[in-house]
Amino acid sequence: MKMKLSGVTELKKDLLNQAKMEVVKTAVKYHTASLTEKAQRRAPVDTGFLERSITQKIENDGLTGIVTAGAEYAGYVELGTRFMSAKPYMEPSFNEVKPAFIKDLERIKK
Repeated sequence: MKMKLSGVTELKKDLLNQAKMEVVKTAVKYHTASLTEKAQRRAPVDTGFLERSITQKIENDGLTGIVTAGAEYAGYVELGTRFMSAKPYMEPSFNEVKPAFIKDLERIKK
């Protein structure tokens, strides 16, 4: 009786890639939560509705994190209007989280 097992190298590579993908998903989840928290903290507070409307969701099997400000006027506060100056909360939060997220992804890639 003779048995041959082939594809072990490919299987090992796939398992390592799968493990790395779980780490990537963890990084996406962590940094999405961080962005949400920072945006909520930076949001100007009058009634608190804008701050409470900032939510997050994870999509694309854990590979996409989305942070949304659901208040109708969220964009006007972020970008301003001709009647009021901008009070950015989302972009500065994104710019703060982005370098750490990129650094984590580069670390995973190695």
